[in-house]
Amino acid sequence: MKDVYILAIESSCDETSMAIVKNGKEVVSLTIATQIDTHAKYGGVVPEIASRMHTEAIVPVLDETLKKANMKMEQIDAIGVTYTPGLTGSLIVGIEAAKTLSLIYNKPLIGVNHLIGHIYANKIEHDMEFPMLALIVSGGHTELLIMEDDYKFKMLGETLDDAIGEAYDKVARVLGLKYPGGPNVEKLALKGKASYKLPKPVVDDSYNFSYSGLKSAIVNLVHNEEQRGNEINKEDLARSFQEVAVDELVRKVEKAFVETNIKVLVVAGGVSANKYLKQEMEKLCLKYQAKLLIPSLLYCTDNAAMIGVAAYPKYLNKEFSDFKLNASCNSNIC
Repeated sequence: MKDVYILAIESSCDETSMAIVKNGKEVVSLTIATQIDTHAKYGGVVPEIASRMHTEAIVPVLDETLKKANMKMEQIDAIGVTYTPGLTGSLIVGIEAAKTLSLIYNKPLIGVNHLIGHIYANKIEHDMEFPMLALIVSGGHTELLIMEDDYKFKMLGETLDDAIGEAYDKVARVLGLKYPGGPNVEKLALKGKASYKLPKPVVDDSYNFSYSGLKSAIVNLVHNEEQRGNEINKEDLARSFQEVAVDELVRKVEKAFVETNIKVLVVAGGVSANKYLKQEMEKLCLKYQAKLLIPSLLYCTDNAAMIGVAAYPKYLNKEFSDFKLNASCNSNIC
C-alpha cells in the first residue's frame, strides 16, 4: 500500500501549528509557533490578537514544516485541519489556509474535531487498543467517553459548567500567578500541603463533572481571608485545590473501570501534561490492572501532529470535507 502523507493544520487557540504525518502515526515534521509570551502580558488569550498572529505565522509555519520534511506540496496526499472547537477567528485562519492549499494542489480536505485530535495524540507513541476509556481534560472540556473503535464514541459524562483547565486558570489568577495558569498552579502545589478544606465538585453517582463550585469556593475563601487581614498560604491552597480537582477525575474513572470492565485508559488534552494527574492515574490503573496511555509533553498540548493522526481514519474512509467547511461551535464528539 502506498504511503499516505497528511499535512495537518491546528490553529484553535494560541498556537499556529502544522505537521506532516505518515500513515496516521509517524510524525515526519512538526512546527509550533506559540503566542504565549504575547498573551502573558494580558493574563490570558486575547482572541483578536490571536487570530491576527495566526495570519502572520501561517505561511512561515507552512514553509518550515515542508522544509523540515524535505517535501513539496505535490507529495502531500490530503490536508487535515481543526474546525472545532476553539476561538472562531483563530480557527478560520487555519481553515482558510487548508481550503486554499486543497484547491491549489487538488488535495482532499479533512475537517477534524480538536478534542478527537487530542485523543489520537496517544497513537503517535502508543498502540491504541479498543475498547478503551478516554478522559479529555482541557481548558474548555472535561469528558469521559468509551471509544469502541476509530471514531466510534459513547459519552459517559461531561462537564456541567466549568472544565478542570478553566478552574486551574481561575485559581492561578486568584493566587496572582502568571499565564499560563495551570502549570504554575501545579508547580506551587508541589511545595504545599493539603491544609485547606474544600468542597468536592459533584457528590453524586453520575459520570458528569462540575468545577464551578470548587472554583467559587476558592475565590470566596481568598476574598474572606483578605477581608480579615489573614495571609493565604498559596502553596497549601494550590495543593488543596489540585488534590480535590484530580480526585474527582480519579473517582469517575474508577467508577467506569468497575462498571465497564474496560482495561485501557487514554488521557487527552492540555491538562494531561499535569504530573500529579498522571501519577494518580498510574496508581488507579495499577489497582485495576489497566493500561494507561498519556502522550509525552509535546503532544499533550495543542499541536498539528495529533490532527494529522486523527485525519488518517477519515482519509481511509474517504470522509472528505467540501469548501463549505467553516469554524463551528458544535464540539460534540458523539
